[in-house]
Amino acid sequence: MKDQQRQPAGPMRLSLFRSLWYRSRTEARDDAEAGRSITMPVSAGAPPLLQVLRRLALALMVLALTTLIVYADHAGYHDNSDGSVDFLDAAYYATVTLSTTGYGDITPVSDTARLVNILVITPLRVVFLIILVGTTLEVLTERTRQQVRIHRWRMRTRDHVVVVGYGTKGRHAVKTLVGQGIARDRIVVVDTQHKAAEAAGDDGLVAVTGDATRSEVLRRAEVQRASRVIVAPQRDDTAALVTLTARQLNRRATIVVAAREDENVPLLRQSGADTVVTSSSSAGRLLGVSMVSPTVAKTLEDLMTLGSGLDIVERPVTEGETGQPPRSSADLVVAVVRGRELIDYADPRLTQLRQGDRVITVRRAVPAPEQA
Repeated sequence: MKDQQRQPAGPMRLSLFRSLWYRSRTEARDDAEAGRSITMPVSAGAPPLLQVLRRLALALMVLALTTLIVYADHAGYHDNSDGSVDFLDAAYYATVTLSTTGYGDITPVSDTARLVNILVITPLRVVFLIILVGTTLEVLTERTRQQVRIHRWRMRTRDHVVVVGYGTKGRHAVKTLVGQGIARDRIVVVDTQHKAAEAAGDDGLVAVTGDATRSEVLRRAEVQRASRVIVAPQRDDTAALVTLTARQLNRRATIVVAAREDENVPLLRQSGADTVVTSSSSAGRLLGVSMVSPTVAKTLEDLMTLGSGLDIVERPVTEGETGQPPRSSADLVVAVVRGRELIDYADPRLTQLRQGDRVITVRRAVPAPEQA
């Protein structure tokens, strides 16, 4: 899995430089559309006032450096007023030179002073101007930076998780995935609402705004290279179309779909879903259990809520557990996945755990790591 995710850095850099140097009309159109529809996580930046103070400090440093350079060779300069250049004259010359005012009352006369003006002071003048108009340059280059970020993301994204729909179901699915150890940069959200995409971006996720029933929208989410797809829209007919489109683009991905009604489960499975979770029937069963035994319902809800009290997880068998009965495990084993078969704890065949088994256990919740 890690080997599949690790991409050669050389070709990716070459492709990035190529995209900056030359783009075909089709690539330019795709990049422009991606810039409008893809929301990248916003990195925490410095406050505007702090940025202005930093630029002012840099400008003053450049001015001071230029002043010292001129004063170090003040004999090579001529002042039309008194013929000599002192430190104040050097600071004055540096100021009018860097600001491109250039009154001409102080001029370099020696070869050394002129060479320093060509090789040192002129580049410093450019740096000084860039610092002063930095805000304008940032506005002009923001679109290019966004396209570069999107291009780099599309180049390195492999075996990620695509979540269609960032409503209540989608948000809780992402929260569970993060709690299971999946990094946020491995999750891509697709939603038709701009507010949902912005919320996903604020949560540190890459989001694509668009109709997931359209193949070009799912391609922007790189669904063709995803390993898992969660489909959680508001309507079952939308879920069926999204599932059908995702399966057409990716034959190997595991697709899990949320449905409202049981009667739509066969249709969703025929569309390509590996697992279908029916929200209405699940809620109904939980309501019935709550009526008979509220404590059982509370325990079930606890098991389904990752990180609170008890968690039910699937993990591989450890070396110490191999050859031992399930009861010897430190966690409570409720079932074992052996090959393609699911064996529950009461099955008489389950006398000992084997290498390659995966156990479904109940264990104490482990606090999820805090996200930066």
